[in-house]
Amino acid sequence: MAVWLIRAGSQGQYEQKFLNENRVYVTWNGLNQNLAKMTERNQLIEALGSNEPDAKPKKLMNQASQVWPFAHGIEVGDRVVLPSKLQPVIYVGKITSDYHHEPAGEDPFFHWRSVEWQPEPVPRSHFSQDLLYSFGAFMTICRIKRNNAEERINAMEANGWKVETQKQITKQTNQTSEVEDANDEEAESDLEELGHNQIIKLIEGKFKGHNLTRLVTAILAAQGYTCWQSPEGADGGADILAGDGPMGFGSQRICVEVKSGDGLVERSTVDKLIGAMTKFNAPQGLFVAWGGFRTNVQKELASSFFRVRLWTQHDLLEQLFLNYDRLDDEIKADLPLKRIWTVSTVE
Repeated sequence: MAVWLIRAGSQGQYEQKFLNENRVYVTWNGLNQNLAKMTERNQLIEALGSNEPDAKPKKLMNQASQVWPFAHGIEVGDRVVLPSKLQPVIYVGKITSDYHHEPAGEDPFFHWRSVEWQPEPVPRSHFSQDLLYSFGAFMTICRIKRNNAEERINAMEANGWKVETQKQITKQTNQTSEVEDANDEEAESDLEELGHNQIIKLIEGKFKGHNLTRLVTAILAAQGYTCWQSPEGADGGADILAGDGPMGFGSQRICVEVKSGDGLVERSTVDKLIGAMTKFNAPQGLFVAWGGFRTNVQKELASSFFRVRLWTQHDLLEQLFLNYDRLDDEIKADLPLKRIWTVSTVE
């Protein structure tokens, strides 16, 4: 059973479409030719070139190496992994149909395969770092083979998608798979995503449990808020109370709840924060969920946009990077980060 990485847009913009429709798509704009009727990869390169006349040959070859397997490489029964850009989870499914070309489809959704998704996504933290590196490949579509990925993911499924243990890794990686030829090889990893993965692992090691509240408090303090932090244990409905202005007596008062687990937070849990806002006379609330939120939560709480903010792992990292220079020295010592510049990929 092969394992294929398929992304739902560079920013995850097609993620819900993939999940709701139980399909995966090729998301190349303007590519409306039937891939099944192409017998040679050069035909696909020509089609891609007609859509992007100024593209260099290397770029077209790279794109073709991703699109071609969708029609000519993936088989029914193969596994697909979709790393979420919106939540700290990996969606896992199995291909259930052959390739379909839908010429009347909406651009760019001309090419699709049916997928049976697992009922629940798997937290990213359940996968070992080497697999996450592979899931961070630059390519939109590619086969994942390094480090016996196929056997290890099968073993994780058999174990109920629990955290992969070192014993399981050792058992499944007696020999490391070699990279196949250039037409099928696993893509180079996204350095930015690799860096984020390392920071996530460090935060999970240094700021476990209630200690994550300390990091959120430090970020809010760096933004200029005066904060009260609940001691570990029952918090009475709020982990942090934050206020702006002198001594925190300004007009902006925020009631904050922090969940450090890797499970997706339900709507009912967020509603408890809204109740606590009344208790603490706080007109605004912030819910920080390291494991993310159920799909319906953010959609249903859109009407509370001016009262409640929801921070996922991604949002917390974003605020960490924005305010890192202003964090206190103790936090920086626990979370030593360095900003670097690197050349962006140029095709």
